[in-house]
Amino acid sequence: MKGFGVLQSFSGAGYNFMIQLTVPSIEEDDLEAVRKVLTSRFLVQGSHVAAFERSVADYLGSEYAIAVSNGTAALHLSLNALDVRPGDMVLVTAYSWISTANVIELCGAQPVFIDVCTDTFNMDPAQLKIVLGRLMTNKEIAQRVKAILPVHTFGQLADMTEIMKLAKHYQLPVIEDAACALGATLNGRYAGTWAAMGCFSFHPRKIITTGEGGVITTNDCDLALKLRALRNHGLDSDKSSPDFVMPGYNYRMTEFQAALGITQMSKLDRIIEARRSLAVHYCELLDESTVNAPFVAPGSQPVYQSYPVLLPEESSAFRTEIIARLKAQGIESTIGTWHMPMTTYFRTRYSYKIGDFPAAEWVFQHSLTLPLYDGLKKSEQSIVVQQLVAILEEMGIRA
Repeated sequence: MKGFGVLQSFSGAGYNFMIQLTVPSIEEDDLEAVRKVLTSRFLVQGSHVAAFERSVADYLGSEYAIAVSNGTAALHLSLNALDVRPGDMVLVTAYSWISTANVIELCGAQPVFIDVCTDTFNMDPAQLKIVLGRLMTNKEIAQRVKAILPVHTFGQLADMTEIMKLAKHYQLPVIEDAACALGATLNGRYAGTWAAMGCFSFHPRKIITTGEGGVITTNDCDLALKLRALRNHGLDSDKSSPDFVMPGYNYRMTEFQAALGITQMSKLDRIIEARRSLAVHYCELLDESTVNAPFVAPGSQPVYQSYPVLLPEESSAFRTEIIARLKAQGIESTIGTWHMPMTTYFRTRYSYKIGDFPAAEWVFQHSLTLPLYDGLKKSEQSIVVQQLVAILEEMGIRA
């Protein structure tokens, strides 16, 4: 998911190339757009940022889009906009890139982890209901619960229908971590348009990229005004005489990032279509193996930001070796993402132990991300699957 780098080159045994985990779709129009901005000498928070914001908002059908420096900044500002403070609680999935939980801690609040579904890897509404039921029966604790933060893991929406029902019942705002899900839908509705705010990332491993960069979407005018001030040192630029109305951050997006974002948005649908086609081909290649292709929930149209498979049960202890052997054959792979409660910081701070989140634990142990990007060739997919199956068989694991 978030945060893993891309190998630039590799010569594996029998190969003189590396089938990379991902390759950003950077073309000549992207390079020219950035070049023009760099020669204009106006480089930060200008007309290109405004145009990029409008393109994202128009695509999603959102009233407002606020561009920021990265996806983590988008999450951090969203929590700030809801006035999440020290001592508060935010309910969040247990399985995501670490920034999803880090931003809660950076507000001084406590992440309350919710276990996931073993098929979609997303927040389990049944577990959310249980935890909310426990927390909200205590008036003192209920006052500390400030938001729900589901993640659309690997580009497939969480069950927002059920999550929003629970949020409405308890009158809690929801922030969507849609970092990986630009263009994904559930029952025809886009990621980032279900909740109070949606947060997107444009890291190089995302569907489209601005190098780094992020966007927050919302239909709430007051939230949009607050987010714009928070990203720019607390400046309220809508006033006739600009003034600093709150403490803020420097989370602005550059003009050359935004120019790249505009050209990237023009090819978003093409990139998504290519990724979906490649995902179907992977599914066909894996059909007769013991490696499980990603599950797609009814009504869901994922964008496949990554392609995480589930390895056979007996192979979980050997995943690091499998990744190393694939690399030796010229194939880049990695884990899925992180079981956040069991990382050192959160485990020691909150005394979590093995078994507290069994679904996230199981998915974390068995997931493996295979190469996927719009320029990947089907012949390369065949090599990836052939080598993975061969490695499993060499290790005595039924594949």
